[in-house]
Amino acid sequence: MTVMEFFGCTFITFGPPFALFLFTIARDPMRVIVLMASGFFWLCALLMSSIVWFAMVPLRDHLAFGVVCSVLLQEIFRFLFYKILRKANDGLLAVSQQTTEQHVTPKDFSNRHIMAYVSGLGFGVIAGTFSIVNVLADMSGPGTIGIEGDSKYFFLTSACLSLCIILLHMCWGVIFFSALDKKQWIRVGMVVTAHMLFACLSLVNQASSSDNSEVYLGSLIPSYLLLFGSGVAAFLTAGGSLVNLKAALICRRGRYEIE
Repeated sequence: MTVMEFFGCTFITFGPPFALFLFTIARDPMRVIVLMASGFFWLCALLMSSIVWFAMVPLRDHLAFGVVCSVLLQEIFRFLFYKILRKANDGLLAVSQQTTEQHVTPKDFSNRHIMAYVSGLGFGVIAGTFSIVNVLADMSGPGTIGIEGDSKYFFLTSACLSLCIILLHMCWGVIFFSALDKKQWIRVGMVVTAHMLFACLSLVNQASSSDNSEVYLGSLIPSYLLLFGSGVAAFLTAGGSLVNLKAALICRRGRYEIE
């Protein structure tokens, strides 16, 4: 039973991100490099937040302090990665023009939303991995879930929240990079606020150790509403519209009818 739940929660967390990687990133070496580099910057943010947490001895027992510090440092390192990526843009474009036979698309560097999407997904995958890996290790057994009165919904909720943060980082990457390009500081602040809101929502789950699904719904529902709003904002930021979406669906349907 524990092994089944282990694989189920693993596929919930990493199934959609793996599909996105497979169909939109894996064939392009430059996108893979940007994905890995953005994940490294998230790890640097984690290292810095760990150092701050270790140094602030009086606040170590306050989880909220660690959460707020981690969110702020993640956004700072997202900004640093944005600056580095923009400065390296010309060099990446030159390399891509020399290696077009390797499925590198030079248009990726002129369409900045693509690199923002890739970097956001890299941030999200590493963040989701670190948020779920210890839970998956405990989930694999041996034991029976909830046998000591703990909630049987904890593992499923953790998997859904980990998937949510991966997709949120992807959306926030598009919004954040576009806002910096256009110097729209209000939208930058909105991304930081949304990230802080999601992180604080996760604190709700520690309020109860009993088998109470309402406590977990109190964090899941607002988190996925936030994901929906961020997804719509990212879609519009990247130039999407209802007209474009309808045209894409019509073309896809016509393709299947022809085939």
